[in-house]
Amino acid sequence: MTQNKWAAKINPAVRNIPPSGIRKFFDLVAETRGVISLGVGEPDFVTPWHIREACIYSLEKGYTMYTSNWGLLELREAVAADLEATYGVKYNPRNEILITVGVSEALDLAMRALLQPGDEVLIPEPSYVSYAPCTTLAGGTPVFLPTGLENGFRLSADQVQAAITPRTKILLLCYPNNPTGAVMDRAELARIAEVAVEHDLIVISDEIYDRLTYVGRHTCMASLPGMRDRTVLLNGFSKAYAMTGWRVGYAAGNPEFIGAMVKIHQYSMLCTSITGQMAALEALKNGKPGMRRMVEHYNRRRHLVVQAFKDMGVPCFEPGGAFYAFPQVSVTGLGSEEFAGELLKEEQVALVPGNAFGRSGEGFARVSYAASLDDLSEAFRRMARFVRRRGVRPRVISTPLTISAL
Repeated sequence: MTQNKWAAKINPAVRNIPPSGIRKFFDLVAETRGVISLGVGEPDFVTPWHIREACIYSLEKGYTMYTSNWGLLELREAVAADLEATYGVKYNPRNEILITVGVSEALDLAMRALLQPGDEVLIPEPSYVSYAPCTTLAGGTPVFLPTGLENGFRLSADQVQAAITPRTKILLLCYPNNPTGAVMDRAELARIAEVAVEHDLIVISDEIYDRLTYVGRHTCMASLPGMRDRTVLLNGFSKAYAMTGWRVGYAAGNPEFIGAMVKIHQYSMLCTSITGQMAALEALKNGKPGMRRMVEHYNRRRHLVVQAFKDMGVPCFEPGGAFYAFPQVSVTGLGSEEFAGELLKEEQVALVPGNAFGRSGEGFARVSYAASLDDLSEAFRRMARFVRRRGVRPRVISTPLTISAL
């Protein structure tokens, strides 16, 4: 009775949000010994030494104070220079770039700054687990645009056009995509941009995996005609520079949007950790060679992991970016959650059920290949045993994994 009394006092928007499909499943992992986890989207590389050393040196010099709410100006200048050099998009570092506590905070700030109750947000699905809850918590309504294996998990301009209503305000994109690894080609993104301009939509473009693009070249949404000022560009240092725990991201956009986000940021987070910002500055200045080496490793793993699934008889979408594979586990006769749960129970391998990323992910699973080579090799041996017991015939009779060749 007492528990129900206090639960009734919680904001209904919070009370009705389900727990993260990723974290909910991985609560089980903590209870199982000997688990190999291919679920967390985190590089298996340690942050390069020169970046860690820059942080240590900043502490030795006494950099332990607050920074501007906007973030260190030198870091914002470096971000602006990097975006201009890479994509040809110019931002004023003084009022068009905000340093945030990871990309997650940047997304939350953008939603809260831009949405009014009832505004609709178009979200391609499968989608990262936080997109819909952040929309709901900001008073918006998520509208899902399903994608599938048949179209390479890519969004089309026609889909966007068909989903627009008088209440549509934002299109939320994430390419390269989490969880599928899908990438968009420039031509289709340009058509989507035309639809956004025609209907006066704002685009929030989460491009945290932009440097982990293996097929073609990444297209920055803000670089397309008419999109610079109507796009809130989100990015950070977690994936490309192996800096997940440092929690440094950024948002770039027109000064009205970014200024509104700063108003919220200054009353919640105040500023991003100065030590994290100093490390991020070093990453931008000198981290490109190390980043490219890590991307080369991911790319080799990508090919071998996809082939390993196919060899064991499990169809697998070939990702063009990020570091996730998205195999079609329904061939075992199991649903996404059942497959993940039974695999964890029988073989102590953890991955994320595809339906954690929405209805369009049912029948699939997300497998991170940002794991050590030893773990990947052993995990795939265990998975091969598991699917054989479910009657899936392998394409090859020998070991299904040649990843040790890396």
